[in-house]
Amino acid sequence: MTKDIYADVIVNISVDSLDKAYQYKIPDGIREKVKVGQAVMIPFGVSDRMIKGYVIRISDKPEYDVSRIKSISGLCKKTLDTSERMLQLAAFMKNRYQCTMNEAIKTVMPVKSKVKTVKKKSVVLKLDKEKARAVFLELNSKKNAAARARLLKCLIDSENGILDYNYIKNEENIGPSTFNSLERDGIIAVEAEDVFRNPKMDYGSWGRNVILNEKQQEIADDITGEYEKGIRREYLIHGITGSGKTEVYMAVMEKVIGLGYQVIVLIPEIALTYQTSGRFYKRFGGRVSILNSKMSAGERYDQYMRAKNGDVDVIIGPRSALFAPFERLGLIIIDEEHESGYVSETIPRYSAVCVAGELARLSGASLILGSATPSIETYYRTSEDYKGDKPVKLYRLDIRGGNSRLPNIHVADMREEFKNKNYSIISTGLRDAIGDRLRKNEQVMLFLNRRGFSGFISCRNCGEVVKCPHCDVSLTLHYGHNRKKLVCHYCGYERDMVTTCEKCGSKYIGTFGTGTQKIESMVKEMFPEARVLRMDADTTTGKDGYVNVLESFGAHEADILIGTQMIIKGHDFPLVTLVGIVAADMTLNMSDYRAAERTFQTLVQAAGRAGRGNRPGDVYIQTYNPDHYAVTASVKQDYGEFFNKEINYRRLLSYPPVSRIMSIMTASSKEAYAKKIIDDVARNTLLYFKGNDAAKVIGPAPHFLAKICDSYRFVLYVKCEDDKLLYRLRDMIVEYLDVMYEKKRFDVWIDVD
Repeated sequence: MTKDIYADVIVNISVDSLDKAYQYKIPDGIREKVKVGQAVMIPFGVSDRMIKGYVIRISDKPEYDVSRIKSISGLCKKTLDTSERMLQLAAFMKNRYQCTMNEAIKTVMPVKSKVKTVKKKSVVLKLDKEKARAVFLELNSKKNAAARARLLKCLIDSENGILDYNYIKNEENIGPSTFNSLERDGIIAVEAEDVFRNPKMDYGSWGRNVILNEKQQEIADDITGEYEKGIRREYLIHGITGSGKTEVYMAVMEKVIGLGYQVIVLIPEIALTYQTSGRFYKRFGGRVSILNSKMSAGERYDQYMRAKNGDVDVIIGPRSALFAPFERLGLIIIDEEHESGYVSETIPRYSAVCVAGELARLSGASLILGSATPSIETYYRTSEDYKGDKPVKLYRLDIRGGNSRLPNIHVADMREEFKNKNYSIISTGLRDAIGDRLRKNEQVMLFLNRRGFSGFISCRNCGEVVKCPHCDVSLTLHYGHNRKKLVCHYCGYERDMVTTCEKCGSKYIGTFGTGTQKIESMVKEMFPEARVLRMDADTTTGKDGYVNVLESFGAHEADILIGTQMIIKGHDFPLVTLVGIVAADMTLNMSDYRAAERTFQTLVQAAGRAGRGNRPGDVYIQTYNPDHYAVTASVKQDYGEFFNKEINYRRLLSYPPVSRIMSIMTASSKEAYAKKIIDDVARNTLLYFKGNDAAKVIGPAPHFLAKICDSYRFVLYVKCEDDKLLYRLRDMIVEYLDVMYEKKRFDVWIDVD
């Protein structure tokens, strides 16, 4: 008698109360097919309604009375399975990011369902050509065999006796009965094979073959040397813009692929997929594939299956490409690792950099991070001060590759522009420089940093920003009951809207903000002869929106490209000799402890687009805060200077990475209810840390987006160096709220760092 086998199954319902494994018996008929990661149909609940679930463990030991254990009904035919390694990764994400196992499983499956395959049909001549000619002569002499004779003649005349089914059907007007007749007589065969849908790519116009310079070769040799010795670790390549980090990546990849392993390359934006993948495709050919959300469902499915079947060695794409189903993953590369696009804004709110570290550990792979402006957290892990368990080995690339040089950077003090009666958002120097580039037939990029557009209040006369006296962050304008008020989103400090500048007395004070469309219309008015392109969320809709704009600009079909974040990330246009950063202060005055870091990163990355060819480049930074260390360090392209000042600031105020910070946000359609819960959480948090000076509780206060879709939101922050204490607190809060409050009436999000 065969012993019964059981499966632990996670149900496909993202509800905390059901976030546990349920045991089911595996019927004899599908026993051999059920594996860990398999999607199955199961009867669930009192009514035994059929729902989908995922097998996370298989055992021969029942955990309950056998008579109470239900059986799996069958396999899910339209759902893809996930591997055991990906289930382990999902479990890590569940614990790290406070989500359900089902939500984590769905995240590690970038393609969740099967898509109908595309068949390519061919007509194959089954006779040798001498016998086929005899049959043709016979058919050609008959009255009702003209179509069969035509088809046979085409096959005889073809090079190898094989023709595309659709081509011959349409070109020679051949009907199905003709194919069937010849196939029945054994003269031809109609064969079909699956073909993969590939996204539209024009690789020929992108990549360049580059010989590594001495420093690049040294880094590549050191990493590959450790790899051959079996050493797997995390590396950071800190290279200035244009220093050739990508060439180092490819040299390491070549070695890893040569050893029989596969590689995942993450890039921060879909817009970069097309240019970046072209460079890799030129190096590694058809063994490269891309995976992103702009692709059709069929394209995504086919690339997923190519990876799963081992038909490709390299997958390139944004955050979700991390979960490509490689069986022999040996290397993960995250380019521009500092980018906020690597952090998910939906549940689970995971960091791709953090999850990649865990995936590398589970896979026995190495992880390479690269950036001209590394995140403070990553760079801190390379320092001697770091005492944690995940150190990072640092390499530096300090010179640009080829003949290009770093651009000349000019700071336009917009306070002086205002005093000199220039009320435009384009400074005099930038305007003159644009005119000069147009005369030289060179290209210009104008960047507007819209991220963090939260309506901070500043004086146009002196540049003073209205800040919280307790938190050193800008106050944000809120519209209350018949009055405007300024609110701190960290501690809740409030004050009335100011009408005059408290520093210089000017009345020219108000909300700071503008948009790409406004800049576009202004530039067209200033330079009517210029060909202008705009690249933002409005102009890149549709599947090929990004690539169309980039290809057009790359082909010099436009002189000026105006855009948001997506235009400054990794693009390489040799004719761009001028970059204008229209509003550097937009991130500098965000209500966020990372404001200076994001500003420095943005300025350096934007400046890096200029002068990447043989022509010198210039950059204009327009700011009301020319003396801020984020601006002065970016002018000198000096990351070390910025890091030293910023890490001291973080130490002083106990911000990450020196400490950890946990945010707890509650939301409800009833403002009083959301506030009651956050106040209760705050009281219990203070009790939890009573007598422990290592922790600091800040708030509660209204969230910086205090009302979204009729839902009121409040937030509490907890700073503590011991992350274990924070995670224990998180679990206690979740358990407490489940018991004390009606879950349907509120939502809670808890995030660490």
